[in-house]
Amino acid sequence: MNRSLLPGLLAASVLLSACSLKATPDPNVQIQIAVNATIAALPSPAPAPTNPPVLTPTPFSLDGLFCEYEFCIGHPPEMNFYDVVAKQNPSSPASSTYENGILAAHNNSLFIQVIWQHAPGAADPIFLMDLILEDGLDTPTGAYGLRLIHNMNVLSSPITTTASPILPFGGVAGWVCGDRVFAWKVYAPQAESFESMLAEALARFTCGQ
Repeated sequence: MNRSLLPGLLAASVLLSACSLKATPDPNVQIQIAVNATIAALPSPAPAPTNPPVLTPTPFSLDGLFCEYEFCIGHPPEMNFYDVVAKQNPSSPASSTYENGILAAHNNSLFIQVIWQHAPGAADPIFLMDLILEDGLDTPTGAYGLRLIHNMNVLSSPITTTASPILPFGGVAGWVCGDRVFAWKVYAPQAESFESMLAEALARFTCGQ
């Protein structure tokens, strides 16, 4: 991936934010920023904290669970999601919201991305799945499969990708929950990682509906 595109994408994101009456980031620009910035950082993992915080007991484990913006989604315990909007605009109060947002997480062998949009009345997540897939880089390997998970119709497909030479496989999924549509994507070194990663993401998925 051409890293020289990143400054231009950042400039476009700032310009769009300044011109909008409501500080809502352009999902296309933010997704491009997330992929470029994260892939550029591979394969170096984030440094482990030297003084891990003391956890207080809770009725359920928060290990491997992200909960914010009125939804929860699972992730590998050794990785943590970060808010792409806030990370790319550290000097401004901009961040993801209930209505729309972008999360990403990565380590040496995985890249995971989640996006969502407020879409009352939507019954089909394909439009958001198309948005999370990188044009010219990500290719679904077959027709979308449909399954019922937590009373949600989840569409999914394995993908191949040229976004990173060390993560050539992965998958994409999408679903509707309440008045929002969610899309999820993973890049991985092995094709067989996709199903287990999706199962991990949705095993404890909940949303305010």
